[in-house]
Amino acid sequence: MSKLDNENIIHKIYDDIEIIQFKKLLEFSNLVHCYTLRKHNINISKNDEQILKNSYHKVSKILNINEESIVKPHQSHTDNIEKVNVPNTQLEEVDGLITNKKNILLATTSADCISLLFYDKSKNVITDIHSGWRGTVKKIGKKAVEIMIEEYGSNPEDIICCICPSIRKCHFEVDIDVMEIFKKEFEYTGRINEIISTGRIMEDKQKYNIDTVLINKIILEEAGLRKENIIDSGICTVCNSDCFHSYRVDKQASGRNGAFIGLK
Repeated sequence: MSKLDNENIIHKIYDDIEIIQFKKLLEFSNLVHCYTLRKHNINISKNDEQILKNSYHKVSKILNINEESIVKPHQSHTDNIEKVNVPNTQLEEVDGLITNKKNILLATTSADCISLLFYDKSKNVITDIHSGWRGTVKKIGKKAVEIMIEEYGSNPEDIICCICPSIRKCHFEVDIDVMEIFKKEFEYTGRINEIISTGRIMEDKQKYNIDTVLINKIILEEAGLRKENIIDSGICTVCNSDCFHSYRVDKQASGRNGAFIGLK
């Protein structure tokens, strides 16, 4: 059993690519999805077009979907979410994708940030969200649910959200300026002592640890999702940087992990 297997996810190993998948999403035969590992030189980054092309090819092959169907926006830590109706859509300053169309593979990337994969099993709508700490402060995950409700008639109780591997509270260490942003934004939850912990002192500066995964769980419940439909991979990309790209570990040399979801 892999160290990445747990009650919510399965680690799958192929000859030239490794992925994790959510057990809950695998229950739906009309759905394809995965989150990529860094092994076998898998890197969903435009910094190297050939590596990106090879990575797309490997992902589309194991998901049995045309690689020309992949839609990947240029992310910039916004709360902008766009509907996708055709493949090969070019999107700038967008951090979320949503569709109810078949044969479109939505993709976002991360290297410690949170990727959220949504599926409305009733309306057959999917959403792929990149939520870094700025996107989390802007509540992009909650905004995604609101769009699913308003644009597609979703009932939030039917929506599943899977939280992909990301930096966790153990390693998301910030200075007081960022801590104050989170405190101001989420003090209303009454759970600020769970969200923020006082950390170590480094170079005479007090550090703080922030639980952005918990914040996303809270705001998704606020949006109406059932607690049991918010499914966490439970994986820290920093703790497992041998398996996943991590900006905190590799800095500017870091690659990107990919979160993919599509309807067949």
